[in-house]
Amino acid sequence: MRRLFGSVRAKATLAATAVVAVALAAAGAAVLLSLRADLVDQADAQADSAARHVASQLAAGIAYGDLELGDAEEHPVQVAEEEGRLVAASEDLESVDGTGIAAVRPDPVASRSPSASPVPSATAQDDDGGDDGEDDNHGRRSGRGSGSGKSGGGDDAGREDDDPAVGQISEDVRNSQGTATVDGDTAAYRFAAVEVTTPQDVTLTVRAGAPLAAEQGAVRTALTAMLIGLPLLLATVAGVTWRVTRRALRPVEGIRGEMAAITASQDLARRVPVPAAHDEVARLARTTNETLAALEASVERQRRFVADASHELRSPIASLRTQLEVGAAHPELLDVAGAVEDTVRLQRLAADLLLLARLDAGERPVDGRFDLGVLAAEEGERRAGVAVAAEDALEVSGSRGQVGRLLANLLDNALRHARERVEVRVRGDGAWAVLTVADDGDGIPAGQRDRVFERFVRLDDARSRDDGGAGLGLAIARDVAVRHGGTLTVGEAPAGGALFELRLPRRAS
Repeated sequence: MRRLFGSVRAKATLAATAVVAVALAAAGAAVLLSLRADLVDQADAQADSAARHVASQLAAGIAYGDLELGDAEEHPVQVAEEEGRLVAASEDLESVDGTGIAAVRPDPVASRSPSASPVPSATAQDDDGGDDGEDDNHGRRSGRGSGSGKSGGGDDAGREDDDPAVGQISEDVRNSQGTATVDGDTAAYRFAAVEVTTPQDVTLTVRAGAPLAAEQGAVRTALTAMLIGLPLLLATVAGVTWRVTRRALRPVEGIRGEMAAITASQDLARRVPVPAAHDEVARLARTTNETLAALEASVERQRRFVADASHELRSPIASLRTQLEVGAAHPELLDVAGAVEDTVRLQRLAADLLLLARLDAGERPVDGRFDLGVLAAEEGERRAGVAVAAEDALEVSGSRGQVGRLLANLLDNALRHARERVEVRVRGDGAWAVLTVADDGDGIPAGQRDRVFERFVRLDDARSRDDGGAGLGLAIARDVAVRHGGTLTVGEAPAGGALFELRLPRRAS
């Protein structure tokens, strides 16, 4: 189980499913909120329409008892004075919450408001005399006064200055949410409160509700559909991701299996399968095969190196042992000079093998600074028959000791094959310091020029090992040149012999 959930396929599947789940949850929440907001807005519009319908009747002067309030279950209605006394309400309304007025039965006194009587005309006032007019005016002021109280009504208090004109309905609407009980059934409603001033100059507040059953039902249906569909969709996403990831990673499993088999068999000649698709997995397979090829070549080169080194060491060791055994039996026959020569040869071979091992291990040269011309002159002075011509101030970077070893190997090789003279020239060529070593010997055939840099390779099989060395000098020289960022090549000298050319990057001054 741990291995299963620790796989890339399982992680990819879980990650994809989690991302889709979060995205769907966020989208579903947004849809539900948007749906609820739209339906609430529709309920507010219906409540406002119902409230204005009743308010228009009051603005027209219709008496409280004659108001058409409609079905209480669809639109429960309350009509109250500014001070909160209820003057009219839906007939079947049993209780209400959220409107600011808990009463559901009209106040007997308030329901006989002057708003039920027609407005006296100016002619009638003149006919009845001043006292009657004062009574009428007093009655109107009484009506206005009754609406100016500050008790009750909650959110309607203190709005006298904003009351609509006589016979007008306020443009403002206040919405709230609550519940209402009609015929024993309690449901959620959105309420709209609208103010109206009757022709008798009495300001009233009409509260009408619109049911939220449709909104709640729609939201509940959408939520149920999401709760059912979301797991199914997530299961589909997980299944598809699992299958797609499995198919995509199948070549990787093939590469892993083949690499495991190569490791178990230690057969570096085997290669991993390369998919036909041109994707990252195919590039991985090709890179793996290139790495295996390089590793195989390295191991093969190391095997040959060990075999050749063992072969080269066997001869001087056998010779030295023979001389020592003869000297032990017959001291007068001991060849001390030969024993010393074999010992020196072993020492040089061991030093060459050690240097090659350090170069193969990727040892970086010491970051020094020296003049290549001066170094060439010093190496030439130690050997007879070597002429050195060098320009001044040709500084290069690296290990002076390793580059000196490189020059010594080139000069020793040239002296072994030269008839009379070896010429060394050091010059500048742009960003490069160029050193050439030319001899007047027989030269190297064009087809064999790359082989001379291979380890333990000696082109002249007829010469003796004592004269020809172990065949490591030029291999060491090229490795040192490469480690210093340069090149070492061989061509034909003007005198017909071999011409070795060393190029090293010049040190910026």
